[in-house]
Amino acid sequence: MRLRRRRKMISLETQYFNLNRILLLAIGVWPYKQTNFTRLQFKFLSTILTTSLIFQCTPFISYKCTLDFVVKILSSASMFAIVVVKYNMFYANIETVKGLLEQLQHIYNELKDKNEFAIIIAYGCNAKCCTAVLTICGICSLCALIVFELWSRIFDVILPMNVSRSYSLPVTMEYFVDQETYFYWILLHINISFCVGATAMVGIGTTLIAYFQHMCGMVRISSYRIKRAMQLNTLKNNKFKNEILILKGLISAVDIHRQAMKLSKLLVSKIEKMLFSLILVGVVSLSLNLFRIFQIASYGGDIKEILLPFIFVTICILYMFVANYIAQDLTDHNNDLFAIVYDVQWYEVPLHIQKLILFLLQKGTKKFTVSIGGLFVGSLECFATLVKTSVSYFTVIYSTQ
Repeated sequence: MRLRRRRKMISLETQYFNLNRILLLAIGVWPYKQTNFTRLQFKFLSTILTTSLIFQCTPFISYKCTLDFVVKILSSASMFAIVVVKYNMFYANIETVKGLLEQLQHIYNELKDKNEFAIIIAYGCNAKCCTAVLTICGICSLCALIVFELWSRIFDVILPMNVSRSYSLPVTMEYFVDQETYFYWILLHINISFCVGATAMVGIGTTLIAYFQHMCGMVRISSYRIKRAMQLNTLKNNKFKNEILILKGLISAVDIHRQAMKLSKLLVSKIEKMLFSLILVGVVSLSLNLFRIFQIASYGGDIKEILLPFIFVTICILYMFVANYIAQDLTDHNNDLFAIVYDVQWYEVPLHIQKLILFLLQKGTKKFTVSIGGLFVGSLECFATLVKTSVSYFTVIYSTQ
């Protein structure tokens, strides 16, 4: 009776996706609050991001294009391209996201005992901690950028001088207006773009992390059910009754594992185009920003100019690492499940149950991976490959000088 009350009281949306919900509500892409206002909110914010990307590319029209200039423009524009792709493609799959959350809630309601609740709560807490840490990192990055942008103005107030200081934008943009006259309006547009982009990157990214963490929890529950079912064989109760309980335990373990694999494949298949685009643009962005840092450090540029490309490099590497680590974690959980199947005392159970376990072992011979278009397999090895490829492209760009 107490367990039933607990099922009714605990909601995944409020318990483990609360911070994700706040972040996604701020940019109009929380799947449960799709009103006319949120649709208008999404269109407005998406327009701000898109126009910011466009105005970063318009300098190609007005200025002479050299290698250094192209790298300077594309190093920031590529990061905004990542945000625009992620923001719009997530919104395009918002019904899929809603369906996945509902299925997770349904699976949560079907959990068997307090140990299974403890497992899913632990993984939910991991997701919440990850969301909180990345949110703090995003806020710190935004604060650093805004202080960097207003640094000259702050010094004018604190240490006024007769000599006028020059004011510059954090990224090179061409609005086809007098930038001195409309400096604060342009700065406002850029800052809103940074805020929306950071919120989208953190909110969408952590939501996907939370989904995969709950799928890992489901696989761990499957492992727990297998071990619990096989322990029933040692009980000195009615032998026939024990066999029925073992079969039910194995069936429930296979069922929740099947659902976890189904949900992970469904999620990846729906956002595959988004992930593929993010990988390609991310590698290009990392290469260009590495080269931009090298340019500024080597040729005596203003050291303050390193801040923005340094933040972009950090974001790219962090995103690549976290995405591949989460995929690797799910693969490892799946491998651990079948390792447990090997380790249990399957030889002591009746023959017909041994045959069922044999099917599980055969299933384990095929490795489960999170694959993107058949070209990228989410793993720490893939992360190393992406970073190595980015450094290789950086070397190629450097050699062209």
